[in-house]
Amino acid sequence: MPSFQIHIVNQISDVDQNEWNALLPDSNPFLRYEFLAGLETCGCITADTGWQANHFLIKNNQNQLVGAMPAYLKQNSFGEFVFDWSWASAYENVGLRYYPKLVSAIPFTPVTGPRLLTGQHANRETINQFLIDAIKDDVDKNSFSSFHCLFPEQDHLDQLVEHQLLARVAYQYHWHNQHYQDFDHYLSFFRSQKRKNVKRERRRVNESGIQIRVLHGDELNDEQWNTVYHYYRSTFLKKGNYPALTLEFFKHLAVSMPANLVIVLAEYKNQSIAAAINFRSDDRLYGRYWGSEIQFQNLHFEVCFYAGIEYCINNGLNAFEPGAQGEHKITRGFLPTETYSMHWIADPRFRTAIKDFLRREQQAIKQYKPQLDKLSPFRASDSE
Repeated sequence: MPSFQIHIVNQISDVDQNEWNALLPDSNPFLRYEFLAGLETCGCITADTGWQANHFLIKNNQNQLVGAMPAYLKQNSFGEFVFDWSWASAYENVGLRYYPKLVSAIPFTPVTGPRLLTGQHANRETINQFLIDAIKDDVDKNSFSSFHCLFPEQDHLDQLVEHQLLARVAYQYHWHNQHYQDFDHYLSFFRSQKRKNVKRERRRVNESGIQIRVLHGDELNDEQWNTVYHYYRSTFLKKGNYPALTLEFFKHLAVSMPANLVIVLAEYKNQSIAAAINFRSDDRLYGRYWGSEIQFQNLHFEVCFYAGIEYCINNGLNAFEPGAQGEHKITRGFLPTETYSMHWIADPRFRTAIKDFLRREQQAIKQYKPQLDKLSPFRASDSE
């Protein structure tokens, strides 16, 4: 029986970069050492944002890293995209403390990916079990209210349920590549009126004289990065949100993992007017941040959706996740896709109450799904 030890570090710089990246089972950019380190060293993870690194490491008797989970102590629920404010309020109403809580997630990034990192180790299941037990022990030892594993891959759901974590289901809207030859081929699977609507939206942008360019991280100069960051920041501030990611962070990624950054730039009369910041893996595009200087009709759809779809088709990517929420995405080919979060509630009374809440919430979500399906633009025989 292999022997393992648990270690908890408060900064990812305490981990060897190559050892961490060797644990990643795929090319998901948000789990890479470079991404997580950038959050910590470029002013994104701060006391003001309520995220404190608390990463779990599993080492064998040879002091080799064989397992890990990116984790954070949270003093609030901002930047998670799984909303538990009502749970926190319920705790407060009975005089209990909900924060700090322990969260495994990618800060400010609601994308599905592995959370139990074991690479190709022969004892993956054993390491995962050891890791989950260690996390629950840490919750108990420190009297945390709860542990939350946000947007885990389906492969780990059963193991988390076995450890009595409660499952929560939600929907995002994802696009899937069905071996489309080009954008017109993709639209050929739409119902006639939906196809005409998309063509009209794209035509309006083109006829306005707007040019669309798609660049990778190292293809932008400093001035362009300053402009793109301005768009990102202004969008957050206009909506009353806090732009947690810094310009230094994006420039760090442009150097350390440039191929994973895909920037869609819109230009009018040789001047930038809008941009979308996307990330990519080997087989998937992730839409993240958007902003604009001038409002043009349908520009948002072109920069955030259509240019990304075209990029996926041209580069053979299998899927495009354009971010959380937004039912308007469905009519453009992004169909409802289940996402998950898993929750360990330490207090047995609240665990029972939240379990009942999640059961009722899931019933409502299932009843809502047929309404979402009706919004699909695809012909019935071609639905993905």
